[in-house]
Amino acid sequence: MLSPLRTLFRFQESGLLLVIVALGVLLTAFSGTVRTPVFELGPDGARQRVFTTNDAGERLPAFIEKNKFLNAQNLAQLAKDTSFIAIMAVGMSIVIIAGGIDLSVGSIYALASVLGALAFQHFGPTGAAAGTAPWLAVSLGALACVGTASACGLINGSLIVALRVHPFIITLGAMAILRGIAFVVTKGQSVGGFPPLFREMVRWETAGGLSLVPLGVMIVVLILGWIFLSRLAAGRRVYAVGGNELASRFSGIRVERVKLGVYLLSGLTAGIAALIALGYYGSASSGDGQGYELNVIAAAVVGGASLTGGRGTALGAVLGALIIQMISSGIVILGIDQNYSQIIIGTVVIAAVVLDNFNTWLAKRRLTAKAG
Repeated sequence: MLSPLRTLFRFQESGLLLVIVALGVLLTAFSGTVRTPVFELGPDGARQRVFTTNDAGERLPAFIEKNKFLNAQNLAQLAKDTSFIAIMAVGMSIVIIAGGIDLSVGSIYALASVLGALAFQHFGPTGAAAGTAPWLAVSLGALACVGTASACGLINGSLIVALRVHPFIITLGAMAILRGIAFVVTKGQSVGGFPPLFREMVRWETAGGLSLVPLGVMIVVLILGWIFLSRLAAGRRVYAVGGNELASRFSGIRVERVKLGVYLLSGLTAGIAALIALGYYGSASSGDGQGYELNVIAAAVVGGASLTGGRGTALGAVLGALIIQMISSGIVILGIDQNYSQIIIGTVVIAAVVLDNFNTWLAKRRLTAKAG
């Protein structure tokens, strides 16, 4: 019964959990506190301020001291922000495990956002098809968003397979092209005016402000990614291609089909993240997802995906996304200049790659010693 858990929580994931706990302890210890007003529910059910009386008999608003990091509002924000990166990081990890890379993931996210937003706007309260049934409007808008992203991923994979060009070059070009298309389509303007049902579906929150839909979708993507990579033959083929492409060809694996599939999945996860973000924020622009390339790749690499291919897990990608987001959140909470954010994340990526290379070298040395 514990076998699936042992498979899910390998040694590396356990190490990532320790890093997350350590980061949480450090941020809790050094973030300081913030004064927040106290509210309570009035007789009519509305929130109202709580007042207290001081020694002089003056009536003053009540405040409570909260830790800047370890409080419900910040943790809810952290969970929401992590969800978007983690969803895409699962798709990115699958690409990296297969020996590829996708630099266009942020631009795919942007183009899917704006085309999905235009579809939702078309069926929105002021759109040309405002009378469309709400469930149909939401379904068509979601299809436009996720379908666009999946098509972009499939095109990336097709070009990589057909032209036999390194994925870095193809996806670097796609990053610029897709971002440019998003800008041309929107003329640099934001797009809004979605069907109310769509926003109501996505902005489902607990009393503490925890966004349930982004978090729930992230968990579903994590579970599906774990099943795909560890329980299905298709996932084993992904590991095989990333570990040794030539040997995979000789063993009868259709390498081109595997490559097409992993880039399709990368686009699909970017589209899912874009769809959830559309519903949560209620608008889209060509600048959406800018810089996501670094964060998503960083999450995958920190989570244990080897840039040489053949290694990585879905759970590692999610834990890596949480670490990256905790670092970004910590920079804000500690009052550090946000310009240092990219420097720190880039340093973390390099450190993760160096550690991965060291572990690979160490493993080879042990095998050589045993053979000798």
